[in-house]
Amino acid sequence: MKAVRVHEYEKRPVVEDVAKPEVTGPLDVVVRIGGAGLCRTDLHIIEGQWAEKSGVTLPYTIGHENAGWVEAVGSAVSTVEPGDPVILHPLATCGLCRACRAGDDVHCENSQFPGIDTDGGMAEYLLTNARSVVKLDPSLQPADVAALADAGLTAYHAVRKAVPLLYAGTKVAVIGAGGLGHIGIQCLAAMVPAEVIVVDANQAALDLAKSYGAAHTVLADGGQVDAVLDLTGGAGAQVVLDFVGEKGTEAQGIKMLRRAGSYFVIGYGGHVDVPTIDIISTEINIVGNLVGSYNDLDELMALAAQGKVRLHTRTYPLDAVNEAMDDLDNGRLQGRGILVP
Repeated sequence: MKAVRVHEYEKRPVVEDVAKPEVTGPLDVVVRIGGAGLCRTDLHIIEGQWAEKSGVTLPYTIGHENAGWVEAVGSAVSTVEPGDPVILHPLATCGLCRACRAGDDVHCENSQFPGIDTDGGMAEYLLTNARSVVKLDPSLQPADVAALADAGLTAYHAVRKAVPLLYAGTKVAVIGAGGLGHIGIQCLAAMVPAEVIVVDANQAALDLAKSYGAAHTVLADGGQVDAVLDLTGGAGAQVVLDFVGEKGTEAQGIKMLRRAGSYFVIGYGGHVDVPTIDIISTEINIVGNLVGSYNDLDELMALAAQGKVRLHTRTYPLDAVNEAMDDLDNGRLQGRGILVP
């Protein structure tokens, strides 16, 4: 089968033939990929940012946002069968550790993360396990929802954690309305009564955010912090969701907060540098966010089936992976790129 393989860090991947994965264990599931999302994390992988954390041995296949159709199942799998359309939770988890038993499977002690520390789904087929497979509503197509498997799941997870903080009358500032942010904005519109303020450097992205339910949009032209403060009566937002997390948004997000506000770090690549005296004197909270749980993904698929969350996508054939990466890296890709084998 064809697969997108990283052979060396700081060099773009290549598409080459590798062996098709096979079912060997009772809970194994092989999925025929219908769409694999392209994420900025894939660029960070190639840059080597994940090399130490993942411990992966090169070469390997990337791709951690995957959806498709069940191709084959192990002897103990009863929840899906060949032909079922599915989306895959990005982690293949054990189900037996304390975290898994508590429903916090994203912190599984024995998980694999296809596309990060083992072969992923930018390929024709992917091996995962039954715990990772969410059957899709008949109204949803794999290529249309693939990026919800990680980008959407991460955005949903952050918004879900912020829900108790965003009661009627509150304000939430969203930094970044791109691949992650445009999903988060829709989740906010579906889940909270708070007034949503969206900040982005791209006017087209802001126009899209408005159509998704943003009450206010702010062009990031150097005056975005003051603009958000003006929109919040000078006090700042109760919650800031930073879907960028680099190139200065970290400091800007903190400045947009009101006292006792919460800054959610979702995008990454930069550094949060806040004097400790400022943290204690204002009682602000800095909240990290990884991908959500299996239940989060199941809930997100319900919103997608209801038409409350939809992806703005552009599809590419698998062989055009480096064109897609160039478009993402250079800001030409609005929404999410989807590779279709």
